[in-house]
Amino acid sequence: MPKLAFLFPGQGAQTVGMAAQLCATLPAARRLFDEAAAILGYDLLEVCTNGPKEKLDSTVISQPAIYVASLAALESLRAQSPDLEKDCIATAGLSLGEFTALTFAGVFTFAEGLNLVKTRGEAMQKASDATPSGMISVLLLPVDQVDELCVKARTAGLMQIANFLCPGNTVVSGINAACAEINKLTTEAGTKTMTLAVAGAFHTPLMKPADEILADALEKATLQPARLPVWSNVDAQPHTDPAEIRGLLVRQVVEPVQWEKTLRGLLAAGVEKFYEIGPQRVLAGLLKRVDRKRECVNVQI
Repeated sequence: MPKLAFLFPGQGAQTVGMAAQLCATLPAARRLFDEAAAILGYDLLEVCTNGPKEKLDSTVISQPAIYVASLAALESLRAQSPDLEKDCIATAGLSLGEFTALTFAGVFTFAEGLNLVKTRGEAMQKASDATPSGMISVLLLPVDQVDELCVKARTAGLMQIANFLCPGNTVVSGINAACAEINKLTTEAGTKTMTLAVAGAFHTPLMKPADEILADALEKATLQPARLPVWSNVDAQPHTDPAEIRGLLVRQVVEPVQWEKTLRGLLAAGVEKFYEIGPQRVLAGLLKRVDRKRECVNVQI
């Protein structure tokens, strides 16, 4: 069997209707949503199933929704292919998805992970409300040119690269005025952009003090050593030690996501096949831009 890596999506992958069919047919998936309802104090499955989209897209809802829905998709994979996990040599998740990967790796219990995700989402929403800001995907330009545009846009305020996703897809974050400037500059450069449906400038210093709030929650949480390496968004390296993981999760809130380096690291570590577990096919698309020949199986909900 090929060596596998399990990948978990981040915020933005949510879609109204996700998990409805799976929860109707797989008791293990429904149990996760029932437990989530008890922890969160509202019916998460109802929001995932029926929306409205504006509610599901809010940071405080979408982060728990993707976490639970992705773990429900994992239960679907386990039901279909119970022996598959033994060939999984590593795991990673994009931004919020790193919490899902850590739960899969046994660092958190489902409940502990969900409580942390809830805290993270609420803190990031509060930081976003404090400073109107956003995120924009800059397409078709190399990273050095995107960085040059960020430097020019800083005349309007904070603007920096937030996600190194793959060749030709770099996400920038900044205050609204700087986002408007980036859109103007990219139009002049003849390239394309896409404004992301997020609350604010994630993975920048504008997310303070969300990192401090998450740090406090992580100190109170119980973390176990990972049973397989979890690749961090911050340094694109594998980790199993709980103390290291705590620190990296705090840094992740305000530092750029190194997703392209993570994918290249997993490939160099011998991963031969990937599984994207959760809504949409975002990560499979990013992998194709890094290694067109590598297979990525989507386990959707």
